Amino acid sequence: MGTIRRTVLPLPLVMGMHLLCLLSIGNAEDPYLFFEWHLTYGTISPLGVPQQGILINGQFPGPEINCTSNNNIVVNVFNEIDEPLLLTWAGIQLRKNSWQDGTPATMCPILPGHNYTYKFQVKDQIGSYIYFPTTALHRASGGMGILKVHSRPLIPIPFDNPAEDHAILLGDWYNKGHKTLKRILDSGRSIGKPDGIQINGKSNKVGDASVEPLITMEAGKTYRLRVCNVGMRLSVNFRIQDHAMKLVEMEGSHTVQNEYESIDIHVGQCMSILVTADQTPKDYYFVASSRFFKQVLTSVATIRYANGNEPASPQIPLPPPENSVGIAWSINQFRSFRWNLTASAARPNPQGSYHYGKINITRTIKLSNSRQVVDGKLRFAVNGVSHVDGETPLKLAEYYGKADQVFKYDLVKDEAERGDKVVVAPSVKNATFRNFVEIIFENQEKTIQTWHLDGYSFFAVAIEPGTWTPEKRQNYNLLDAVSRHTIQVYPNSWAAIMTTFDNAGMWNLRSDMKERAYLGQQFYFSVVSPALSLRDEYNLPATQELCGIVKDLPRLALYT
Repeated sequence: MGTIRRTVLPLPLVMGMHLLCLLSIGNAEDPYLFFEWHLTYGTISPLGVPQQGILINGQFPGPEINCTSNNNIVVNVFNEIDEPLLLTWAGIQLRKNSWQDGTPATMCPILPGHNYTYKFQVKDQIGSYIYFPTTALHRASGGMGILKVHSRPLIPIPFDNPAEDHAILLGDWYNKGHKTLKRILDSGRSIGKPDGIQINGKSNKVGDASVEPLITMEAGKTYRLRVCNVGMRLSVNFRIQDHAMKLVEMEGSHTVQNEYESIDIHVGQCMSILVTADQTPKDYYFVASSRFFKQVLTSVATIRYANGNEPASPQIPLPPPENSVGIAWSINQFRSFRWNLTASAARPNPQGSYHYGKINITRTIKLSNSRQVVDGKLRFAVNGVSHVDGETPLKLAEYYGKADQVFKYDLVKDEAERGDKVVVAPSVKNATFRNFVEIIFENQEKTIQTWHLDGYSFFAVAIEPGTWTPEKRQNYNLLDAVSRHTIQVYPNSWAAIMTTFDNAGMWNLRSDMKERAYLGQQFYFSVVSPALSLRDEYNLPATQELCGIVKDLPRLALYT
């Protein structure tokens, strides 16, 4: 991954920004980082087949954002492809600021030939996150990268500083390209199985000549690898020949430092491992293979020791079993993931909510995913509602008091609904500000699911096979469940999370499997502060684009 190209600004603007920086210092404001990104088409070959990809500053994967907790991030995005697009910052808790979330319900898309400047703060966060396009099927062609949030220098991390810090973006890949995949879905069909697995934009098989290693390590040193699943559909298991992997961070939380021979990582998830170069200096394979899928897809990359001159052994470590025992294996691994409560790090808001096991639940929401055919076309639904995006972002319609012209609230009920009837409509669910809730994901399908919630971290307290009942709460981890933003649900199983709706705005709860999200398996939570105060939510930004039925309306400042 290359370095980020920074904006070259004219002298008057530089002087103005210098004055702004002086004012920021005087006000003890957190530092600003400025980036300029140009999204273009270019030829890429993640599986060895040349195809049109979406590049950022000529790169795939895109540039890394390296920042520190509480930094202010300003990214000027130039759309130089031929379709409208948006980028989202998955897992970044945009406090009071769903305006920058980059989803079709919160923002107008960036039109071809136009640019938009995202402005947000990585408030009280550390860890590993990804950004990617949310529009159409653009994620299938690239436009994605990693966002690293480091701890502030005076806050110790619970492990020695690694020799190097590397990002590994892996996941399933299709050779068809985003336009073809979108046409398939729009015609009412499924995009089918992926063609392979890519690792940082490349795919190799055992025995392939490796021109460039994924990582070069020096004997005796320890390295941090931030591994993220940026695929469209498949869970992946990764492992490293002859090397133990120590898990130290997951989606913004330091974890209890257990060692693993292999780890499952589901779509949309990120985690950090430490690997020590403690073996004979030679090449070793980093192996990634699909999970819970009939056909096992495998790709490898080379990890090289400096001064090593032997190729990697062709005997690669095997993935876990692919049957019911495999589900049990994965559930047990999930249960082994624990939050490191002794580590010095940013805590989720409100402060003290990490004592979540002592907070009374005010609401239980049960959600069931389903796959159905509606008017001859494939759709996916949540509690019988299949979401569609319209011309007017739902957040803008709500802000201008025109929600009733665009959508109906609470089509998705709190009780899981199953059956043949599906409502296809924009889907927004009301949530009470600062309520502490539990959400139960029930999966009665034969395929694994992954869910993501924008704007929040939640406590992933349980995953079990079978059907959820209130008695299952006695099996919850109410002490040190990892605070994160994605949760997987295995076939014919359920998962439970807990969170506080303390972040006002409109926030997307979606399947992280892009086909399912595109065809309706998502909805939005509307979280409104009764005080209508700037303390709780920002006003419409002055630079925000307006579109749809609010396009020509005057800009309003509702909050004071």
